[in-house]
Amino acid sequence: MSSGSDFLLNPVVLRGFSGSLHLVLLFGVFGSWVCQRFKMGNREGPKERFKRTRSLYYKQTPICCMGVCVFSLVLCLLNYFYWYRNGWSDEELETLLDLALRTLAWGAVCVYLFNLGRPKYPFLLRVFWGLYLFISFYELVIDVVLYRKHVNLPVQYLVSDVVSVVTGLFLCYVGFLGENEGVDAILEEPLLNGNSNASNESESNKSKGGENVTPYSNAGFFSILTFSWLCPLISAGTKKTLDLEDVPQLDPSDSVFVGFPSFRNKIEAECGTISGVTTLKLVKALISMAWKEIILTAIFCMMYTMASYVGPYLIDSFVQYLNGQRNFKNEGYVLVSVFFSAKLVECLTQRHWYFRVQQVGIRTKSVLIAVIYNKGLTLSCQSKQVHTSGEIINFVTVDAERVGDFSWYMHDIWMIFVQIVFALLILYKNLGLASIAAFLATVLVMLANVPLGAVLEKFQDKIMESKDKRMKVTSEILRNMRILKLQGWEMKFLSKIMELRKTEAGWLKNFLYTNAMSSFLFWGAPTFVSVISFGACILMGIPLESGKILSALATFRILQEPIYNLPDTISMMVQTKVSLDRIASFLRLDDLQCDVIERLPRGSSDTAIEIIDGNFSWDLSSSNQTLKDINFEVQHGMRVAVCGTVGSGKSSLLSCMLGEVPKISGTVKLCGTKAYVAQSPWIQSGTIEQNILFGKKMEREKYEWILEVCSLKKDLEILSFGDQTLIGERGINLSGGQKQRVQIARALYQDADIYLFDDPFSAVDAHTGSHLFKECLLGVLSSKTVIYITHQVEFLPAADLILVMKDGRITQAGKYNDILNSGTDFMELVGAHEKALLALDSVEAGSVSESTSMSKEVGNMSNVETCKTDDTVGTKGQIIQEEEREKGKVGFSVYWKYITMTYRGFLVPFILFGQVLFQLLQIGSNYWMAWATPISKDMKPAVSSSTLLIVYVALAIGSSFCVLLRSLLLAVAGYKTATQLFSKMHYCIFRAPMSFFDATPSGRILNRASTDQSAVDLNIQYQVATFAFSLIQLLGIIAVMSQVAWQVFIIFIPVIAICFWYQQYYIPSARELARLVGVCKAPLIQHFSETISGSTTIRSFDEESRFRETNMKLTDTNSRPKFNIAGAMEWLCFRLDMLSSITFVFSLIFLVSIPEGVIDPGIAGLAVTYGLNLNTLQSWVIWNICQMENKIISVERILQYTSIPSEPPLVIEENRPDQSWPSLGEIDIRNLQVRYGPHMPFVLRGLTCTLPGEMKTGIVGRTGSGKSTLIQALFRIVEPAVGQIMIDGINISLIGLHDLRSRLSIIPQDPTMFEGSVRSNLDPLEEYTDKQIWEALDKCQLGDEIRKKDGKLDSTVSESGENWSVGQRQLVCLGRVLLKKSKVLVLDEATASVDTATDTLIQETLSQHFSNCTVITIAHRITSILDSDMVLLLNNGLIEEYDSPARLLENKSSSFSQLVAEYTYRSNSS
Repeated sequence: MSSGSDFLLNPVVLRGFSGSLHLVLLFGVFGSWVCQRFKMGNREGPKERFKRTRSLYYKQTPICCMGVCVFSLVLCLLNYFYWYRNGWSDEELETLLDLALRTLAWGAVCVYLFNLGRPKYPFLLRVFWGLYLFISFYELVIDVVLYRKHVNLPVQYLVSDVVSVVTGLFLCYVGFLGENEGVDAILEEPLLNGNSNASNESESNKSKGGENVTPYSNAGFFSILTFSWLCPLISAGTKKTLDLEDVPQLDPSDSVFVGFPSFRNKIEAECGTISGVTTLKLVKALISMAWKEIILTAIFCMMYTMASYVGPYLIDSFVQYLNGQRNFKNEGYVLVSVFFSAKLVECLTQRHWYFRVQQVGIRTKSVLIAVIYNKGLTLSCQSKQVHTSGEIINFVTVDAERVGDFSWYMHDIWMIFVQIVFALLILYKNLGLASIAAFLATVLVMLANVPLGAVLEKFQDKIMESKDKRMKVTSEILRNMRILKLQGWEMKFLSKIMELRKTEAGWLKNFLYTNAMSSFLFWGAPTFVSVISFGACILMGIPLESGKILSALATFRILQEPIYNLPDTISMMVQTKVSLDRIASFLRLDDLQCDVIERLPRGSSDTAIEIIDGNFSWDLSSSNQTLKDINFEVQHGMRVAVCGTVGSGKSSLLSCMLGEVPKISGTVKLCGTKAYVAQSPWIQSGTIEQNILFGKKMEREKYEWILEVCSLKKDLEILSFGDQTLIGERGINLSGGQKQRVQIARALYQDADIYLFDDPFSAVDAHTGSHLFKECLLGVLSSKTVIYITHQVEFLPAADLILVMKDGRITQAGKYNDILNSGTDFMELVGAHEKALLALDSVEAGSVSESTSMSKEVGNMSNVETCKTDDTVGTKGQIIQEEEREKGKVGFSVYWKYITMTYRGFLVPFILFGQVLFQLLQIGSNYWMAWATPISKDMKPAVSSSTLLIVYVALAIGSSFCVLLRSLLLAVAGYKTATQLFSKMHYCIFRAPMSFFDATPSGRILNRASTDQSAVDLNIQYQVATFAFSLIQLLGIIAVMSQVAWQVFIIFIPVIAICFWYQQYYIPSARELARLVGVCKAPLIQHFSETISGSTTIRSFDEESRFRETNMKLTDTNSRPKFNIAGAMEWLCFRLDMLSSITFVFSLIFLVSIPEGVIDPGIAGLAVTYGLNLNTLQSWVIWNICQMENKIISVERILQYTSIPSEPPLVIEENRPDQSWPSLGEIDIRNLQVRYGPHMPFVLRGLTCTLPGEMKTGIVGRTGSGKSTLIQALFRIVEPAVGQIMIDGINISLIGLHDLRSRLSIIPQDPTMFEGSVRSNLDPLEEYTDKQIWEALDKCQLGDEIRKKDGKLDSTVSESGENWSVGQRQLVCLGRVLLKKSKVLVLDEATASVDTATDTLIQETLSQHFSNCTVITIAHRITSILDSDMVLLLNNGLIEEYDSPARLLENKSSSFSQLVAEYTYRSNSS
């Protein structure tokens, strides 16, 4: 070899050249930085350009430079320590100098790049990167050449050169090839720069949550591998509080819009229709949708399992190496490389396995939600009786969620067996035949887990069952909270929920204590298996060596997980099967008959609707048909009126025209589009405009005209936000009349051919009803086909055809005058109406003559429609606000309240002490085995075999008891805390004022009572404890490793610091994403709930496809934060795993580098055994901090509801009225002023009057004049701002709410029935006998109807009384007050939904049984209040008139006279 080639192959020359090059770079960077400081003023321009264009991998480049810097530092320190002990040569000194200069130079480049303000990397820097790659590659070639020439080279040279070539390639690619590629500006800018144009565009798309698709869609291989595609979102989270519009849209493949059609096609190909689906076919369709991801995750799972066993397999070899056994040269470094490679594979495969299974879970859940929702839209009425809306919502919130969560477990079953096989092979290698004992012990532990798993599963099912019942009742109570407060029943119904919770808590307690035993088994299993294995070795005479023992211990620790998870996996499989069975059985329910209606093309026939020999029944199994022998024909443009007594089948007749009632026989033909106005208004959450447009495009002129026609203009003027006012759940902030008029406006805007009205005029006052009839039915719809049900006889003469219903039959049909004398049924209705009008005889003569002019006058004078009296919309904000969520870091106070809620935190120190003691005994037992056993066969054991085993068993038993103590105390603390939080939250909710329920959709409250409470019951205590336990374990591992090699702290401390920095960098985004998941779930559930309750209306307008699309959008919106949380978690874990692997590898290199005999190989092996868990545990601690903060949000949300402002006390002991109060019932109102909030206008503006005791007072006024507010003030639903109300001389504001409300009775405007029986609806407090209940039923005309039913008083009432007509529900409410017999009775539109004849009967019943009571009647029917002793007329929150009806009627100019004249004119003219 020539001297030239020697020179070129000399490593000293190469190191010298490399060092010089890095020194030049260091000076160059410093010089460039100095120049930049002088040019600071000119940096803005380039910076702006930089915002628009950035080099590819801009963020990764400085991180790469930092990596090279850290790597050089580690190599420098290792070489220093090794050569310091053994002395160093000139070559080694030059190598150290080169590494030191590299560290400084790359550190400087890293800082420079972080502060760089230009779009391109400097030219000189890119030249250096080119030289660096060339030198690194050259050095690597020289290493290979010298190795082939058998020259002895330190292995660190080879490692260093490989790393240098890889980083050089990356930097050259970025520097020379990546210049023209940039990041997506729309994605980057709104996240990083709040003022950019893209940000504004994003803001405009807020409703869609941002238009930008997730960077995952276009990410490169490196970005996907390292989860770097999430960097923009996580970076944004550190700069601002993330909102929904910051979260990118899902990748199309993860969107339900892509997934659902293919899923549906697969189901239909398999089963024909969704209704034919079985559980097996459902599973096949789900698998076919995500089969690629399932196979990919299975590969990842297998690779992870194999890589995780490399460590235990090599520990014995490593201990023997440290003991001096060398099989080949550089064996130590090869072992280190294999350890590190296995860790790398383990990390990458685990992270991508976890991410992909969550992706599968999200897709699965989304398509199941879509298919359940679509089924809910098409369910027949009979099918709906099988499942309440709460149960159907549970299919989405519980079952679909559970099937989605199963993706975590889908590979566990086969993976457990693979892990056991690998473990046994390693044990056989180390322990020989004793591995059979280990296998048997493993099987024994698994078998012990089976009964525990079965018991846990049983308890879990019972918890779910109890929770379903509780949630069903809670949902119904929240819907009807107003009536509960008015009746003073809320605490009785709270005790009902507490009773149900008591049952649930009993099962929860059993579950938690059984889980504590399961936890004891989990932590005790490795110890038990190792005791059996080592015992078998001693009995069989197999020599125990420390290397083999440590390898076995590491294997037992890995085996611990599958042993413990098997019952959990089996349980999850069973639960998932149950959920799939439930979903499949729901999907198999009968849909609406699609052949009920024969639809004719628009304009193809003169007949709009025709029914021939129609027989219909809601319940096909019942012999009693709902509608019998229906025959009629309606021509286009006809007006058809349907009338009849309560329960005669009027609403069912309309429903059969909509195709809602199952057809037994006959033909129904319908030609043209239809619009429907239901009797009970169905209003969606959203703005008034959205409710009226109902999916149609805005035509401003038509829209304004319809508002005018429906008398909505004045209402909108008073509302702060006009037609943009958000309507609360079920239209809670609109009056009954306003809801009905919004419904009518919605129908008119559709411009349909056929209009079906189900008694829409009952909820509005006489004048408004007259106006609507005249303007809508006789005006706008004069050329349309209109079928309307009405109880107001005065609207009948305008009809071209009148159908009279009785007992499900059309008994009479024809024009008004034709059928008037042809049968008794119609005569009864008209006769009752005319009898009611007799009270007006005294004024008819005077008023009718001037009725024409007077009606005009009334129209001009009094169409004053103020906003609904219950309306809590103020000038400052909408009633329904976006759901409140805390922002920023979860306060320490939340953690403190949680851990100190039970026994003031007394149990916490004992739980922590148990864990510390367990950890010490565990380390002690392993230390004992490592110390007491010989390194090799040749060495003599330190102690005898029996002593070895006895001490080990003693330490094992001690540690197991510590676990048992800790687990039981944790179960006690968790149970008590969950119970207290539940009680506090529910008490505060039930004691909240009505304004809270008006402003809070029930979905938000239910979310806390179900999802958040479940987290507190079953998860959070373990999450908090796991964080503490994993931290204690980590400290234990560090203690063991540092005892062997304290130098590990040199790398460990900066690594931990970087880990915590990453955690702090990640947590703001993760926290807000977790909060957004909770916030995005409520609208999905609410939309689902509203769809189920309004499915008839949705179908009648043919809007199913729009609602399906909205549901899919909401599903994707709910999935977006979940998808990003899944990715962000793996983003963090990947980085933490990498860092902890560096710590582990550093400690291994140190152990390999130190001279033989310096440390005990057994103890060094123990350190490696623990070090194998280091990366898992290190990331586990950080992960637990993040998970704990995400989960504790449930506690935070519950605590929010424990601080709701409360209503005044239920009972004030020192101010309790007598038992006989009120004895007279005189109500004295003094200067009463009421408003719904401190910044809102007064609704009642200074009322002063006295309602005499034992007399009947009628309250009249236009819709929204303040009538209902006065009643609410009387019941103290809303407190007076000024003034007072006295009842029999007692100021009602000074006594307890319960004392007040229990002494008053009310029949509310919206008749309310609860699921249960007739008896429980009439007497929820169980205070009366059956005899008294029957008497009340007979008095309210329901006795005969209920006697016909099979169950009599135990006849079932379905959810919200859906199986009873609205009129019948109103009569049940009357029955309640007849039972209660209070001195003061309030009727709030009590007879709005009944016909005139029934109304007259009710009035007679009330006159008979409440003759000596104070009766306050609010009514739109003038006839209902004409027999009152006094009439109070309100207008715009003021008393306009107050006198006896006779006196008011004498004065022809009085407003009351004009109202009566209007009513009389309407009746007579009709």
